[in-house]
Amino acid sequence: MDKRKVINAYRRGFISVQECAQILGIDSLQIMGLVHDPQIQERPQGLKKQPAGG
Repeated sequence: MDKRKVINAYRRGFISVQECAQILGIDSLQIMGLVHDPQIQERPQGLKKQPAGG
């Protein structure tokens, strides 16, 4: 499963921090570093790459 999707599910309240850590296979304390990492934010659905030629 994609790490960004799991963290996004935690941020939205669908899963607990313990569940998030368990899915990712890391310690509950380590998950807090990932949750606050701006590089792990999921790309918004509306902003998909499209070819320059149309």
